[in-house]
Amino acid sequence: MADRANPPSEGGRSRREGRAGEDRSLYGAIDLGTNNCRLLVARPTRHGFRVVDAYSSVVRLGEGLAASGALSESAMSRASEALKVCRQKLERRGVQEFRCIATQACRTASNGSDFLERVKSETGLRFDLISPREEARLSVLGCVNLIDQDMDVCLVVDIGGGSTELSWVDVAELRRRQQSRHAPPPIRAWGSAPVGVVTLAERFPETQPREDWYEAMKAAARETLRPIAAPAKFAEAFAAGRGQIIGTSGTVTSIAGVHMRLPRYDRRHVDGSWLTAEEARAAVRRLREMDVAGRAKEPSIGPERADLVLAGCAIFEAVMDDWPAPRLRVADRGLREGVLYGLMGRFRPRRRKRRRRRGRGRAKTGTPQ
Repeated sequence: MADRANPPSEGGRSRREGRAGEDRSLYGAIDLGTNNCRLLVARPTRHGFRVVDAYSSVVRLGEGLAASGALSESAMSRASEALKVCRQKLERRGVQEFRCIATQACRTASNGSDFLERVKSETGLRFDLISPREEARLSVLGCVNLIDQDMDVCLVVDIGGGSTELSWVDVAELRRRQQSRHAPPPIRAWGSAPVGVVTLAERFPETQPREDWYEAMKAAARETLRPIAAPAKFAEAFAAGRGQIIGTSGTVTSIAGVHMRLPRYDRRHVDGSWLTAEEARAAVRRLREMDVAGRAKEPSIGPERADLVLAGCAIFEAVMDDWPAPRLRVADRGLREGVLYGLMGRFRPRRRKRRRRRGRGRAKTGTPQ
């Protein structure tokens, strides 16, 4: 294995000193979640970036975590093997700057920090164990280009394996800020709830009659999510039909793929697509009529997520019930894209130089609040 990356510098970035074969125009992001391990490698462009490599593996790191409070050896081994693949891809591409983040499973597990030390020893990858607040911020950054500028407010829903993040964006303020492409999106409220596809599915094993089982999951999701509060203007905007929902998760992309009846999952068709609320609910109803074997045959789901997708649907429908929107936008993007934008210096306020005062030496510079 090649030399390990140096410790993260400011902003959690990992860097390697310039060596032969390294490409300074490439950036990498690894997201280790409760269910998935994902990698993106991209090159900056004028208006964003172009993906040059990607990898995703269902590792189920949080399997059994809710019951035991710790990551299991089998789950850690699966995740470690996937991360070795990620490291090989970074090295093969000569990626000079990258960031690795870990979320809910490692946050809550009693041995989460120990596991990340093990990963550093086995792969050389140093992980930032990010907070729920940072997770919500990165999800919004990754999806900001999908926000409908004609709406007043936007709710970004990120359904993970172990938690769900809700973030409310002031679209009117976003329009004003976008006079500068460096300005970050104005998140007015956010919240994280400890309910995700893995935790909810393990809490409610699939039973008959399936209708009662699904409604029980949905009620549990709603009870967990409802304490997350948002400013009154957001509820008013949604009630007036001026609110947008963006869903960023495997759950929502699966719903879109099922609605489109894709013969195989294709990100180009799914990412950025629109669904009416009824189209989304119809796709969910179709999935609810299937057993696990039937869902496994769906090209947009497959056997690895067949037993989890309805838990995600229950969470998403609980959000839709409380925040009704006529249309939903689907995002096959999120944390990794947010990390990449951060590494590339996008969505940061410009530094403004203060005038130098006579006799006071050099003026300080700072970032406006």
